[in-house]
Amino acid sequence: MKQPANRLLLWAPRVLAILFAAFISIFALDVFGEGYSFWETIVALVMHLVPTAVVLVALGIAWRWPWVGGFLFLALGLLYILIFREGDWIAYLLISGPLFLVGALFLSSAWAQKKA
Repeated sequence: MKQPANRLLLWAPRVLAILFAAFISIFALDVFGEGYSFWETIVALVMHLVPTAVVLVALGIAWRWPWVGGFLFLALGLLYILIFREGDWIAYLLISGPLFLVGALFLSSAWAQKKA
């Protein structure tokens, strides 16, 4: 594989994981319109940011060990589908889709690094 392709394969999953964490963080902003007190709002905000924290922890692991992180992102996508079985297919596409993509890119990156 050529050098620019290796760089793209190295950085694409990392950047996409950061963008996905930012995307799911946006959903935490709905707590501000609920009319909670200050401390209730803080607790609700922290609870809504737990998925973001999980994605960032997975990114930290994947950054150091791409093989492990790739499987971890795939597992997170599958876990979302299993937990929300009665969900809408668009939710699966918006949440699990990027997780599967990032996981596959981390695995591809690890495979390319090992091969090079």
